[in-house]
Amino acid sequence: MIFQGLNNDVARGLRAGGPDANGMAPERGQGYGTGSPCRHCLDHVGEGAGMLICAHRPFSVLQPYAELGPIFLCAEDCAPYRGCDLPPVLTTSHDYLVKGYSADERIVYGTGQVTPRAELEAYVAQLLARADIAFVDIRSARNNCWIARATRD
Repeated sequence: MIFQGLNNDVARGLRAGGPDANGMAPERGQGYGTGSPCRHCLDHVGEGAGMLICAHRPFSVLQPYAELGPIFLCAEDCAPYRGCDLPPVLTTSHDYLVKGYSADERIVYGTGQVTPRAELEAYVAQLLARADIAFVDIRSARNNCWIARATRD
């Protein structure tokens, strides 16, 4: 399985002041360590470092299951995360909200669950082994903010 965050084009556009999913320019703020996960490098924005706060909808089209929420992004360029290992942002919470989606970006009912950190990789792999699951989104179990997506290799 591959974990990944925002693609480069989305991150570049937001850093250039382009509109977020609400059509607004990103807000500027400062990172506060483990509570400000960048959705591009999938690491935490350093304490005091510049960050962007914006709305994100990680889906290709508007539809009833296309959830929207706030995300953080390093204000300066950072390397996109794409890899098999669990990224740093998925190692600092006790649990995460995990949902499987079909190829048409609809939630596959019965897949959504709050998953303990120790079981995260196994549950994501279990979902990706199913033919009806195209990808898995991982969100904050507390705030429902999108963190990362997992896909097959």
